[in-house]
Amino acid sequence: MIDQKLLSILVCPVTKAPLDYVEETQELVCVASALAYPIRDGIPVMLESEARQLTIEEKEMYQQKH
Repeated sequence: MIDQKLLSILVCPVTKAPLDYVEETQELVCVASALAYPIRDGIPVMLESEARQLTIEEKEMYQQKH
C-alpha cells in the first residue's frame, strides 16, 4: 500500500500528469504517457527507463475508470 499523501504529490516525470496506484501489480500508472512505474520495497521507481509501456487494452481500461 502506498501512502495517499505521497500519491497526491507524485506525478508522471514524462507528462506531469497524475498517477493511479494499482495494488495488484504494485505500480503507479499514468494514462497520459501510457507508462506504469514499479513500486519496489514500498518505494516508487519514477524513472522512465524503469517504467513499462501499457498495452492498448490496459490503457483503455484505465481511461474508462476516469
